[in-house]
Amino acid sequence: MKKFIFFTFILFFILLSGRQSCAQEWFEVKWVFDGDTIVLKDGRRVRYIGINAPEIDHDNQKAEPFGYKATGFNKRLVLSKKVRLEFDKQRHDRYKRLLAYVFLEDGTFVNAALAGQGYAYFLHYKSNARYDDVLLKSQQDAMSAKKGMWNSLEEKETVYVGNKRSKRFHLETCPIGKKIAGKNRRIFSKKWDAFWQGYAPCKKCVLQDR
Repeated sequence: MKKFIFFTFILFFILLSGRQSCAQEWFEVKWVFDGDTIVLKDGRRVRYIGINAPEIDHDNQKAEPFGYKATGFNKRLVLSKKVRLEFDKQRHDRYKRLLAYVFLEDGTFVNAALAGQGYAYFLHYKSNARYDDVLLKSQQDAMSAKKGMWNSLEEKETVYVGNKRSKRFHLETCPIGKKIAGKNRRIFSKKWDAFWQGYAPCKKCVLQDR
């Protein structure tokens, strides 16, 4: 019995050590694609979980406000530095990019740093929600301090419809917004209020509402 307990303890220690070793694996950042996507030295592309940064020019699409500022901030944070990746339930997106929470050697949580400086907004996904509270709080702190994009958020006299399940909000005229079930509908008179509550904009309607 004592031998069984001893070997069980040893096996547990080995497994625990292996997990810790894996969790502390570091990768060098070779390139910063934009405000929320990086390329590792081994060629893998990593998309930050839980945030969305404004877009830069690509595929005949014009850059969004703060797109290049977010990219610049991301470069200053991680380019040519070593990062640790932490994963959630969903490992890849539809573009085959790794989905990860990214940490620097000094402990900086990169995803939260971008949200906390107003260079990205909180983006909820049910499958990857481990740090939702941290990321939303980072965004709210940036909003309160009017940092980055929050210093110049344009508002219009209109109504926005939020979906309590997906945590997305839409223009009242958006076809997707019109399909939201009554029990899941949340009405906002300002984009600011929707963002503050953790809702992210529907890219097909709200971000074009400028």
